[in-house]
Order: sequence, then C-alpha cells, then structure tokens
Amino acid sequence: MNERHNGGVLIVIGTLIIGFILSQMPLPAMFVWWRPEWVAMIVIYWVMALPHRFGIGMAWVSGLALDVLKGSLLGMNALSLTMVAFLTLILHKRLRMYPLWQQAMMVLVLVGINQLIFHWIQSLSGSTGDSLIFLLPAFVSAILWPWVFVILRGIRRTFHVN
Repeated sequence: MNERHNGGVLIVIGTLIIGFILSQMPLPAMFVWWRPEWVAMIVIYWVMALPHRFGIGMAWVSGLALDVLKGSLLGMNALSLTMVAFLTLILHKRLRMYPLWQQAMMVLVLVGINQLIFHWIQSLSGSTGDSLIFLLPAFVSAILWPWVFVILRGIRRTFHVN
C-alpha cells in the first residue's frame, strides 16, 4: 500500500514538472501572451481529482517552485496558485459533476483569478502595463482544458493514482 502511495506522489510531481517545462518553453514573441497557464491547470486538476492528497500546501509549494523557475518575485505564483487551489477545493464536488465544457468555463474563471492576482502583485511592484492582454492565457487555458483533463485523467487511471 505504501509503495502505491509513493508511486502516486511521483506521478503528481512528474505532471507538475512537465507543467514547469511547458511553462518555460520558448515561444516566438508574437505568441508569448498566448501561452496557457500549464501549472495552474495541473493544480486545478489534481485538487479536483484528489482533494484529500493534493491541496493548498502542494499548490503553495508548486507556486514557489514556479517563482524560482521563472525568476519572479518570490511568492507571486505561490499566492495566486494557493488562491486557485483554495477555490477549487471549495468547488471540487461541483466541478467533478460538470461536463467538460462547463469545467472549461470554470477553468477560465479560476485561471483568470490567478492572472488577476499575479497582475495585481506586479502592479504593486511597479512592473506592469495597463492592457488587459494579461487575461489572454486564461482563455487559452479554458480552450485547452478538455484535452488537459482527458490526458491527466488517463495518467491517473493508468497508474492507479488514488
């Protein structure tokens, strides 16, 4: 039983590492704002699927790791991902019942909140613009959510992560 538990933790950490890699892949300058929030989507999925094992603490650690990886102000991603995980934890029973298109709309809202918190902290530090283009990753994440959900659910079922 303990061996199965450790394998599940490694699968979750592995998906987060893939999310970190995807969030740092170089893109052409015209597509930078089109990058989905991979780590936020992965956090939303794992909180929704395994709320008893992946919660606010793991989201905070993931956010700190993303802060270090991106070289951003320490705690920016940690705070925003913690808030997203908290809201997902509150809504996880409802989210699991929604069809994928409604889940995608909720992902739009949750990632939008993630982006708003991140933008707010950037504005406090004086390093942001006045445009609303920072919300574009929320729309792209919502469009990609059905595929992310199906892939992560397939991984969870294949490796029996419970």
